[in-house]
Amino acid sequence: MPEKIEELVRAALAQAVAAGDVPAFELDDCGIERPADTSHGEWTSTMALRSAKLAHCAPRKIADAVAAHMPADPVIDKVEVAGPGFINFYLSFAAKNAVLGQARAQGMDFARSNVGGGMKTQVEFVSANPVGPMHVGHGRWAALGDSLCRVMEHAGYDIQREFYINDHGSQMDVFGRSLSVRYLQLVEIMRERGISLDEAHELLEVDRVAFVDDEDGTAADTHPYMDAFNESLGGNAYGGGYIIDEAAHIVETDGDRWAEVPEDERVLTFREQGYQRMLDDIRTTCADARCTFDVWFSERTLYEKGEDGTSAVDRAFKKLDEMGYLYRKDDALWFRSTDLGDDKDRVLVKANGEYTYFASDVAYHWNKFERVDHVIDIWGADHHGYINRVRCVCDALGFPGRFEVLLGQLVNLLRSGKPVRMSKRRGTMITFRELLDEVGADAARYTLISRSSNQMIDFDIDAVKEKSQDNPVYYVQYAHARVCSILRRAAEVSVEEAEELGMEAVAARAIGDDVRYELLTDPTELALSRKISELTDLIAGCARDRAPFRLTHFAEELAGDFHSFYAACQVLPSEGHPVDPELSRARLAACDAVRSVLALVLSLVGVSAPQAM
Repeated sequence: MPEKIEELVRAALAQAVAAGDVPAFELDDCGIERPADTSHGEWTSTMALRSAKLAHCAPRKIADAVAAHMPADPVIDKVEVAGPGFINFYLSFAAKNAVLGQARAQGMDFARSNVGGGMKTQVEFVSANPVGPMHVGHGRWAALGDSLCRVMEHAGYDIQREFYINDHGSQMDVFGRSLSVRYLQLVEIMRERGISLDEAHELLEVDRVAFVDDEDGTAADTHPYMDAFNESLGGNAYGGGYIIDEAAHIVETDGDRWAEVPEDERVLTFREQGYQRMLDDIRTTCADARCTFDVWFSERTLYEKGEDGTSAVDRAFKKLDEMGYLYRKDDALWFRSTDLGDDKDRVLVKANGEYTYFASDVAYHWNKFERVDHVIDIWGADHHGYINRVRCVCDALGFPGRFEVLLGQLVNLLRSGKPVRMSKRRGTMITFRELLDEVGADAARYTLISRSSNQMIDFDIDAVKEKSQDNPVYYVQYAHARVCSILRRAAEVSVEEAEELGMEAVAARAIGDDVRYELLTDPTELALSRKISELTDLIAGCARDRAPFRLTHFAEELAGDFHSFYAACQVLPSEGHPVDPELSRARLAACDAVRSVLALVLSLVGVSAPQAM
């Protein structure tokens, strides 16, 4: 419709100039916008305000001349000039409601655009260390990243989803040593006490919980195994209950055979076995959250030597060195990031020869830009200070302006309004898997995507499980299910028959062809059309601004508009309350458009659209 309005404005201006009502001037932008107040029409043009200086003419005079020469068109009911020079367009009922037919016909392809222009864009998200289960923060990045990918694809971007596996570095060794110590504790307890693996496992878990509860350290006698665990690892350990679970799995599988093996061999073996099991758990958890990836990129591959004897890290360092960005100081290798706007230079290789985490990022981001045109990384807010150095290295490697980071704030878990006590250091966090199991993927994803990524989320576990109108995800899904129920009644089919046929077929049976959308004139009917007509621009804006959370607001508003419509307008005839058959079909079509759009919007944030609730 904006294109149609612009065509009419340009034609009217040409006639006004030809008639001598306004001087000739070059019109660059017609300024076609949606007025915030619906009493000012469906569309407005600010061209007169924008062109006053060019035309050396008062904007109101330009607007009056353009309106006077506006060509007649069946989609336009009337044109009015308001204020200093706004040209307001009021559409015919048929034109206002045409979007309902478009939404029904296009289904999941409705509201597509090409603002992305096919740009090959990689979104890297979650990227949890494979040394433990995903926490709720990872779940937020999963919901955000996957929803953003879906939205950007709908807006014309060529998207690649990537998970970066942090499987290189000291945290992997700490993980292996943590498993080794817990394994030895289990074997020792079973030998000395003559008890089963399950009993030994329970003893260690009780001991761990006692340590967590002993915040002031006054009850050390209640957690000797946890104290020994921390002491043997110098406090640098993974202390969660899942470490005991993994160690118990090794005992169950291999018995005590690893107890007499040299420590280095045992740690290495446990590290690799545990790593694979943790990675499998992460993959499964992501899949259960409806979050898939095109690429699972292992950090280790950056250090693997190729046929020429060099690694990706070596080649990246060589490129930077040739450009003069590397130097040595105090036996360490430094990146001259201050040349590119950073506040200080950054170490790539420490004096002891150990590679920094940044070294991997240098090679990794070079690898990314060998595959795509633009890179979006989703990080936790605690990584804010890391952005500039990575931006500097991307600039140095020849990719200025093509790297961006979305920072996500934390998730505050609540139960009935009360904070859930968590400590990752002590291993008392609630995992994303536990959250999914308790509230389901729909409630988890919808809630985690319902706020801007730069805002903290209060996630009340009990509230999101409520089946009430106060629960946003239930409210939206219920609206979809309610429409499906109306269509089933109109088509005289059961829930089971509708599932077999598909709701599109049910709607076709209930509504038929040649719907007279111009019969929909009630304000609540027009509100549905107006809301649905906003979706194309909304999705494009969500993609451009990296803000998929806006879709949840749209879904709730559309659900509210539907409930208002259904309360005001009788859709199906009932005893003593007839409805004109053509009007009934038009209203059923409006219901079906709402159903289709809600299903689309929910799919873009990874949430299901149930047909019955």
